[in-house]
Amino acid sequence: MKALLLTIATAGSMLLTAQAGAAVDAKAAEALAQKSGCLACHTVEKKVLGPAYKDVAAKYKGDKTAEAKLVEKVKKGGSGVWGPMPMPAMGGQVKEADIKTIVQWILSL
Repeated sequence: MKALLLTIATAGSMLLTAQAGAAVDAKAAEALAQKSGCLACHTVEKKVLGPAYKDVAAKYKGDKTAEAKLVEKVKKGGSGVWGPMPMPAMGGQVKEADIKTIVQWILSL
């Protein structure tokens, strides 16, 4: 019985730690988006030049290929999905690992 309670307590502690880490990761990813220039054209809540990140997350919710698609879109740029305003290619300016982190954050919204 003690072993079971200890296991439950440990699992609960790990869950709380993971949730706290996720909030820190979200803040770090948002800061990375700011540093990378993403927030000049996007915000989390409302459309600016580009779509709101919450709208992007909603559009791709449940799409298991969304992360790969969006990483490529950020790297190569494009237009037409959210309107006529083109998104410039960011692959030469932002490291791929940073793009992936930002995209994962956007999809988590």
